[in-house]
Amino acid sequence: MSEIPRRAVARSARLATLPIGFAGRAALGLGKRVGGRPAELVAAELQMRTAEQLFQVLGTLKGGAMKFGQSLSMFESALPEELAGPYRATLTRLQDAAPPMPASMVHTRLAEELGEDWRDLFTSFDDQPAAAASIGQVHRAVWADGRDVAVKVQYPGAAQALMSDLNQLTRVARLAAGWVPGLELAPILDELKGRMAEELDYELEAGSQDQLAEAYADDPDFMVPNVVEWSEHVIVSEWVEGTPLSKIIASGTQAQRDLAATRYLEFLVGAPERSGLLHADPHPGNYRLLSDGRLGVLDFGAVNRLPDGLPPAMGELLTLAMEGDAEGLLEGLREEGFIRSRITLDPEDLLEYLGRFLEPLHEPTFAFSRAWLRGIFAYVNDPRSSHFAVGMRLNLPPQYLLIHRTWLGGIAVLCQIEGTVPARDIVSRSVPGADLPHLP
Repeated sequence: MSEIPRRAVARSARLATLPIGFAGRAALGLGKRVGGRPAELVAAELQMRTAEQLFQVLGTLKGGAMKFGQSLSMFESALPEELAGPYRATLTRLQDAAPPMPASMVHTRLAEELGEDWRDLFTSFDDQPAAAASIGQVHRAVWADGRDVAVKVQYPGAAQALMSDLNQLTRVARLAAGWVPGLELAPILDELKGRMAEELDYELEAGSQDQLAEAYADDPDFMVPNVVEWSEHVIVSEWVEGTPLSKIIASGTQAQRDLAATRYLEFLVGAPERSGLLHADPHPGNYRLLSDGRLGVLDFGAVNRLPDGLPPAMGELLTLAMEGDAEGLLEGLREEGFIRSRITLDPEDLLEYLGRFLEPLHEPTFAFSRAWLRGIFAYVNDPRSSHFAVGMRLNLPPQYLLIHRTWLGGIAVLCQIEGTVPARDIVSRSVPGADLPHLP
């Protein structure tokens, strides 16, 4: 990768190669089948080639397109196994890596940001990136004082690429808004663009990382690395050595899965109360399981500032739903903006609809799995079901956008990890206002 395509027309053209490429491979596959190769073998080969092109196109584009790919990688667990299988390994690569920019461009960026004598700040610097993601890539180095550090370098053109993708997303989303009668889309899109733009601000990110590192200093269960140096487009922080969640997802033992999933949910739900920040980028590339059992947390560009912790209304609404108070739940959701004033809903239908999402809280422990998530997706996306109409009439208040995105993505990752977690206890301890009824 030499530089990110920045103009909307160039990025759209690159994305257009995905369906075109698939059509070409399908035609080639038909020819092979006519030539006598088994249909199953040809289909598998087509899917693997399509998956590789998906990685190459989204990885090269970076920006919002890459973020979409990373989000897609979290939700592969919701797809039927026969569809997800060929894509799983490729999509998982988007959680940790993508085609990198060359060393010469990295050196130029570091000279611009840290000064022409930037090499004097390090005793060694690895030109091969340790990770490459949506708006920046990470290099391993040793700081002048001997500390192992991660050097995060923002791609040239990342800002233009990200905003180009967001503008295109906005246009498409506005066209689709009329299909969802309960959704007020304009403030959600404004909030999304504002939060995504913040990810480009490395000064802001360094401040967020410092805040979380201070809150979790010397914690026995979590490790947040300290910031060593930062500039507008570069952050140097302590290196975190551990097993990426993507590897645990692929081949971890059940004990590793249970521990990683438990720590992951504890941090996801507990960080706002403890630090005033919600880590809002839940994909597995941002987490490592350390050899001592701690969970290492990386990448603090996407955060939700919650100085008072999660809204108490979240816990109160959870409690109403768990107690079966349909009328109270309907009223509470309307007060928080999840149901717009002109929308009517039957309280019992609403309670029944939301009940499926609360299954992890009905037992002392819950085994998150791909099968469970596939059932949830089938449940909410079946237009023949009476529940489908309920979901279409719900709104997403902009102040809950990052919380919703993070929790939804977090649940998808838990289902990839496939760990057994004391979710009920974690939510009861960490979500303000949650007073869940005693189990029978």
